Amino acid sequence: MRGWWRRIPRRWLLAAIGGAVVLLAGAAVAAYFYKRDRTGSVYHPHARFVPMPAPTLPKAGPERFAWPLYGYTKNHTRNFPAPANVRPPFRRVWSHDTHSLLEFPPVIYGDRIYQLADSGTLYAYDKHTGTVLWTRQLGTLSASTPAVDAKTVYATVLETGISGIAGRVWALNAATGQTRWHRDLSSPSESSPLLDRGRLYFGSQGGLVYALDARNGQVVWTYQAAGSVKASPTLAYGNLYFGDYSGRVQAISEQTGRRVWLASSEGALFGSGTFYSTCAVIYGRVFLGNTDGRMYAYDAFSGSLDWAVQTGNYVYSSPAIADTPGLGPTVYFGSYDGTFYALDARSGARRWTFDAHGRISGSPTVIGRIVYFADLGEKITYGLGVSTGRVEYRADTGSFDPVISDSHDIYLSGTTGLYDLAPTG
Repeated sequence: MRGWWRRIPRRWLLAAIGGAVVLLAGAAVAAYFYKRDRTGSVYHPHARFVPMPAPTLPKAGPERFAWPLYGYTKNHTRNFPAPANVRPPFRRVWSHDTHSLLEFPPVIYGDRIYQLADSGTLYAYDKHTGTVLWTRQLGTLSASTPAVDAKTVYATVLETGISGIAGRVWALNAATGQTRWHRDLSSPSESSPLLDRGRLYFGSQGGLVYALDARNGQVVWTYQAAGSVKASPTLAYGNLYFGDYSGRVQAISEQTGRRVWLASSEGALFGSGTFYSTCAVIYGRVFLGNTDGRMYAYDAFSGSLDWAVQTGNYVYSSPAIADTPGLGPTVYFGSYDGTFYALDARSGARRWTFDAHGRISGSPTVIGRIVYFADLGEKITYGLGVSTGRVEYRADTGSFDPVISDSHDIYLSGTTGLYDLAPTG
């Protein structure tokens, strides 16, 4: 068979060779644009930016204090204006080991803390002593933060452990843990619920976003996204904002569930990255990370892209936003490249970075003048100065979203344990 190609007509050979060259050239061009799109940053320097006043401490007394939602506020800026003395060093007041991964932080209402472990167990603690007041096994797997008000705590379930029931949302008596109502879902949910004016909002892996009557669990409306919605919906300007696993970010009306705008991640040539990150909405912009390695900023009213900054790896982290002394409005987040970033919220320009030496999956929280985050690779929680990026605190535990506060203490979610830490100053 040696020399078989000699019997093929010359024009066929030339055509085949030419086709192969075209294919190779096309592949090279596609690879170039793919790499360029995956690694490039985008800046629109004249995009709209709406100044906002700095947040203030809540006026309610300690017995009425609430950190009621994932990210503290409904616009999910993850910024708590704690008094100046709520800072390191700390002493441990109490701790409790759940013996299960704590992927998401707890919430607070009055004297109680509620935390949902990845095991599907919901814990209610006395905030002052760490005493477990009650527990409820809601399923076999959860990955979200509950929502709470004076009477009820709400939680979503990723795996129910019940054949034929993919997911479930619960409403429990906050004082006793007894069931008020529950609703079975057509797909699992790891979306931290948002509670606003008698309605409960959350997404699901099937892409369905729900608005439920918080009193009884009845469906008010649903919205079908093109991919899984794993983030918590973010409320601002009368709209709910979220990304999905099709690589799109959208705004829908809180009242009706109708779409206001839809934008893409403008990711790779062969497909967008996915949005796991929960949006932070402030300054007339929507900030969120994507697995294409970028942190994005969109116009909150039109969906137009304001800027996108490329890191070296996935960005699962939800951003924290603060008007930082000496820097101005700043976006804080981590990347799987092991770097923690502080970017100018207006332009996307880099303010400072910190090398954590391990992938960062969870989200940061600003407490006063310190931004806290956990390094999943090294299982370390860091507290950095918001203006400088210098290490102010370090704990050898923590994997995802580490810290909340009641303006007196901080409550640190370690890898499996919850810790009450009081300032010693």
